[in-house]
Amino acid sequence: MHDEERQHAATPTERRFSLDEFSTPSTSWQLDDFVFEPGYVESREALRYLMLSTAQTAPPSPAHESSLMPGLDSHESEDQSSARHQSSHLLSQGRRIEYLKNYISEVAPWLDMFDSSHAFGLQVPLLAQTSPALLCAILAISARQIERKEASEGNPTPQNNFDSLELYQEAIRLLTPLLQAHDQAVIPICVILCCLEMMSASARDWRRHLEGCAALFDAFEVHGFCGGLLQAVFWCHARMDLCGALISDGTQSTIIPPAAWLPPGTDNLSARQLFNTVKSPDMHANYAVYLCAKACELVSDRTQHDELGVPNGCTAESFLSRWNDLWGDLQAWIDHRPSELLPMHTIESRPFPQILYLHWAAISSNQLYHTACILMLSSMPRQRDAIPGVTGSCVWHAKRICGISLTNPHQGCLNNAIQPLWLAGRLLSHESEHAIVVNLIRDIESTTGWGTSWRIPDLEAAWGYSIRKRSSFKHTDLDPPQSAQSG
Repeated sequence: MHDEERQHAATPTERRFSLDEFSTPSTSWQLDDFVFEPGYVESREALRYLMLSTAQTAPPSPAHESSLMPGLDSHESEDQSSARHQSSHLLSQGRRIEYLKNYISEVAPWLDMFDSSHAFGLQVPLLAQTSPALLCAILAISARQIERKEASEGNPTPQNNFDSLELYQEAIRLLTPLLQAHDQAVIPICVILCCLEMMSASARDWRRHLEGCAALFDAFEVHGFCGGLLQAVFWCHARMDLCGALISDGTQSTIIPPAAWLPPGTDNLSARQLFNTVKSPDMHANYAVYLCAKACELVSDRTQHDELGVPNGCTAESFLSRWNDLWGDLQAWIDHRPSELLPMHTIESRPFPQILYLHWAAISSNQLYHTACILMLSSMPRQRDAIPGVTGSCVWHAKRICGISLTNPHQGCLNNAIQPLWLAGRLLSHESEHAIVVNLIRDIESTTGWGTSWRIPDLEAAWGYSIRKRSSFKHTDLDPPQSAQSG
């Protein structure tokens, strides 16, 4: 690890937190009217059924990039010309050109968070010119984001008047024949619609939203190394899958097992070499997602073995071996980061450090490293010696998670920070730290449109008091330090 990240030593009195002390997702937060619309519920379930049935009946052949981009090597067909005309007509109605502009400027960057080639920001809009279903999907997610942001600003959408719902339903209608035809062009469309669903979904429903896309990836043999647009789409889904595993609080792994993120037949033990072979900051960032998913899998396997009696082979000896191997992989990840993933500058301020990154992928990947370390340290085998220095301190990792979000305002990295912030927030002991984290979570919802405030009651349950009822805090006490904001 670099010297600037070794400045503080862990205190011997620091409390060890175990996973069974952590809270489960709150059900007290308020869903907006969109989620309760009968038309949305019916369409969502129809889409899920179509995806699962397509996956069950799809021919066992891998997806190919060329089939997603027909006509690149030939003149435009009559069908493509008709589709282009239909897409143009869709954009001429209502606020749809505004939605497209918002997609390009605000939504696509967080879908492309770990993709310097901007597959969602460049390639997807180009494909949408001849794919009305894809165009409707990107307009729908953009409209949904705008609706969520306007609601957080006190301008809720009039009842039963959601542009996003109309576009969502139209996307599904146009998508249905493609699914029935086992056209692999459905994959990016389905993932975008999945993102829309999860933007305002209940935490307990996340896995249900992810299952259809996961089944399609399996059927078409799409994985984290398949290349091109499909690879970018896979990693976008993988980040959401990881969030779902983190929400489960140690009881479930990702829907797609981490081993299936690798090319078929790849030995899981050679994953480090496989990721390092692709020498790019994007893939090193994806490796952090993979390692954090492995940590969730390990904790889940141990929990199910010990508490539920599941015969999964995760005995004490196996758990110790897997824990040591994964801990070694995590420390190798942090020590061998490419220059793009290193902090440009770090200030060890209080209560949280300011850690500024230049590369988008650096923000969330470093945060996920610290998240994985908290998961690992919180479930450390009894036979294992304590980890010396700051690396062995859960609180040190927690404060860096908070500091990264406070210093780096990139929207995609903010909405992907909710579960890490929840894990980190539970480890903080001072009320002033709690206030900053609560304010940060609220700001993320108002900035990105993603539902995040539901985590506040969970944190309050862990802290043992309601921060919203404490009169000792002034409004300014809920704001991050100006020095942190300036980063």
